[in-house]
Amino acid sequence: MLKPQVSRQPNSTRTHLLFHQPFIQGSRHASFFLKSTSKFNIEAQKRFRVAFKPSETKAIASVTEESTGIKVKAVVTVKQTIGGLITSVGIERGLDDIKDLLGKTLLLELVSAELDPKTELEKPTIQAFAHRIGGQVVEGDIRYEADFEVPLNFGEVGAIFVENEHHKEMFLQDIVLDGLPHGAVNITCGSWVHSKYDNDRKRIFFTNKSYLPSQTPGGIRRLREEELVLLRGNGQGQRKAGDRIYDYDVYNDIDPSSEKRASAFYVPRDEAFSEVKQLTFSAKTLYSLFHALIPSIGNVIDDANIGFPYMTAIDSLFSEGIEMPPLTKEGFWKEVMPRLFKVIAGGGDVLRFEVPKPMERDKFFWFKDEEFARQTLAGLNPYSIKLVTEWPLKSELDPEIYGPPESAITSELLEAEIGGVTRVDKAIREKKLFILDYHDLLLPFVSKVREIKGTTLYGSRTLFFLTPEGTLRPLAIELTRPPMDGKPHWKQVFTPCYHSTGCWLWRLAKAHVLAHDSGFHQLVSHWLRTHCVTEPYIIATNRQLSVMHPIHRLLHPHFRYTMEINALARESLINAGGIIENSFSPGKYSMEICSAAYDKLWRFDHEALPNDLISRGMAIEDLTAPHGLELTIDDYPFANDGLYLWDAIKQWVSDYVNHYYPESGLVASDAELQAWWTEIRTVGHADKKDEPWWPELKTRHNLIDIITTIIWVASGHHAAVNFGQYPYAGYFPNRPTIARTKMPTEDPTDEEWKLFLEKPEAALMATFPSKLQATRVMAVLSVLSNHSPDEEYIGEEIEQAWADDPIIKAAFEKFSGRLKQLEGIIDERNANPKLLNRHGAGIVPYELLKPFSKPGITGKGVPYSISI
Repeated sequence: MLKPQVSRQPNSTRTHLLFHQPFIQGSRHASFFLKSTSKFNIEAQKRFRVAFKPSETKAIASVTEESTGIKVKAVVTVKQTIGGLITSVGIERGLDDIKDLLGKTLLLELVSAELDPKTELEKPTIQAFAHRIGGQVVEGDIRYEADFEVPLNFGEVGAIFVENEHHKEMFLQDIVLDGLPHGAVNITCGSWVHSKYDNDRKRIFFTNKSYLPSQTPGGIRRLREEELVLLRGNGQGQRKAGDRIYDYDVYNDIDPSSEKRASAFYVPRDEAFSEVKQLTFSAKTLYSLFHALIPSIGNVIDDANIGFPYMTAIDSLFSEGIEMPPLTKEGFWKEVMPRLFKVIAGGGDVLRFEVPKPMERDKFFWFKDEEFARQTLAGLNPYSIKLVTEWPLKSELDPEIYGPPESAITSELLEAEIGGVTRVDKAIREKKLFILDYHDLLLPFVSKVREIKGTTLYGSRTLFFLTPEGTLRPLAIELTRPPMDGKPHWKQVFTPCYHSTGCWLWRLAKAHVLAHDSGFHQLVSHWLRTHCVTEPYIIATNRQLSVMHPIHRLLHPHFRYTMEINALARESLINAGGIIENSFSPGKYSMEICSAAYDKLWRFDHEALPNDLISRGMAIEDLTAPHGLELTIDDYPFANDGLYLWDAIKQWVSDYVNHYYPESGLVASDAELQAWWTEIRTVGHADKKDEPWWPELKTRHNLIDIITTIIWVASGHHAAVNFGQYPYAGYFPNRPTIARTKMPTEDPTDEEWKLFLEKPEAALMATFPSKLQATRVMAVLSVLSNHSPDEEYIGEEIEQAWADDPIIKAAFEKFSGRLKQLEGIIDERNANPKLLNRHGAGIVPYELLKPFSKPGITGKGVPYSISI
């Protein structure tokens, strides 16, 4: 029999009994004293209180008196996983059914937020088994009930322990406690709970009441700290599926000699979405795309280099499609990807793409210079256009390696294009000259990329003039090749022309620039500046901020599923030999260019939309202007709509932060918050840790700016560069991802020049992506631009933890109201005939920052998080 030891606590005269095993109500280790009973309830509680010392797993029991209890009911909601019971057949399924019938599915333990006032130790937990309610599954939910008898002086419930008695993990959605003196208590879980047969450690879930670290009630302070320790791990060993550890690591699957690529990337269990029934649409579609459709397209189009012979062959992708052989059964493709596939006579499936909205409105939209310019302000990549502030244009690269730094675009050339309306120096002073500048970023990669068969690359500059109507007009494109292969430095300027040869050269030059812009958009504006940089925020939040920290609860919906979608991208999209490397101009150097852009261009402070606009010369600070900024181009749809959304987010964050931090001093003294920000800067973004531009985190103002920036990146920024991918690039001549051949004027042979003159359309077709490249990219963009039926849009549904606080609930309702107003404002702007960058014949309205959307490819809708 276990023998109790007598112990005296420091600075105390009380005597306690020590047990070498955790003292759990109903535990067999307590049977010598409690006369083993199946219900350790009120009678036992009348005689004992239990507390756990912070550094030990021993329990300390002390004698105390308890009053009678109150009855409390817990309702537990569990999400049904894919396939329901079908995925869990066998002996273990039968044992779990028996557990359900016996009412012993989940063991719950209520934890008091208060310490025992006499012993100043943690109070004992109150146990009960939860049983399944009926046999029905309602909207994917299975509910369990448990009944507790809780002492009157138990105090406020601060947390609940959960032990899963099944042999399989289950997804616990939430727990609601009814019958407590202060009303219902909500506990949002949203987490996978492992089987006790896999891990005997109980899971802890805290109530929805938020606390700063210094304000944490004594009864749950130790549990708060221990849960963070568990989530951090010890930095040792290999992560396994099912682990909940958040940690940092680097990987390199680009260089085979550096690291062998694993079959799958580790994702903490609660970051995965593929098993929950509500998310099967997104999960099934993505997995089918990467693991079935993309390889199958390669089997059907067996020649990777064959291009489209003429424009009508491109159009056939939308009218006729490509017949795909079934993988497992007739109609397989239509079943897993219904929007992409049509069933044809005979039962086969045809991959037939939907006509993108811009092409539907104007079949020749992609051909027009005004549309080429307009899309820099209201298209897929509105993050690259910059104001020209210095003249002449000059490279900062080493001239010994890359050739003369001066641009070939001269004042005389531009003034001729402007038509004598103004001089270049005056246009710069009046802020009328703008540029897409991919010269210095791409030029160092030109010689390496040109070693890859079937692609080419230039450094490029494209100049635009702001017309009196407020639209941009393209003036010139400069393409540059550095000295290489024994050939001298080459550069040439192309301009809009009114004779046949010049017109075709201008079209080809535009195709090259669009390929550069497509690569920059995908690798930098999209992957780097949203998906990639957000991951350290997610890891640091889970490692350093307790789930009961108000900032954790504010950020959590903006981080849902991002790590999972990033893992899928690393497996099949940006991986070595993946879709990006095979279909975009930089080829196998794509991630190197991404890294170079991070090194040269990325700054956290410039991720804030107002600062981004100012840094590109697209706005100046003006406290008298709407949103505190005066835009350089009044009709800049992305900026106009984005700033309204930015302000709405910032006001919501301000209301939230000011509620939980009534004094700025609380920010500086918040240990978890300071550790979080330090880790983001010095570990998550270690390569940038010494940069002077990192914001301080000392005041409420600092915190509001930081949180607003993170939320903007995950919501508005990502929506602006993601959900227009198929509308703007689905018809790939509008945004080719690769330029496969050099310009006809770059060191041509007589035969090459003759072929260009005789059939210039063939030169354009040869420059465009191959049939295999185009079809694969179109399929990917179609899926990535799609809103699933279960999409969670910013400001649409309130988080339960926010709703439980009346002040936060009111602030959220104000926020949600502003977003509904934004919907109407965007509609009004798109209907305004004076706003030529978003209204006109054949122009698709700019709606990418409209907060809400229906499912499908809609070109609008701002989800909370980067979930696709």
